Amino acid sequence: MVLVRQEIGDVLRDFRLQKAMTLRQVASRASVALGYLSEVERGQKEASSEILASVADALDTPISVIMREVGDRLAIIEGVSVVPDTLPDELVAQFDVDLAVR
Repeated sequence: MVLVRQEIGDVLRDFRLQKAMTLRQVASRASVALGYLSEVERGQKEASSEILASVADALDTPISVIMREVGDRLAIIEGVSVVPDTLPDELVAQFDVDLAVR
């Protein structure tokens, strides 16, 4: 069974290591307890969207980039052969309509 929290943790750790940051540095910048962030990275705890946003900000990485990487890794695990890079035109049109109403 695929655990999304495990993939999120792996991606967060990979981004942190790519930026040569320690767990302590990221936890401090994100205002997250060191132990909690460690558990998130190891896939032992589910991170809320607020925590993910804080950690992404601490890593100077857009949350969309982090979640895209998670999605790509999940697709590989699930054996999805083609992951579209664009949204269908009808979906984009619906977003445009929804945004115009706001």
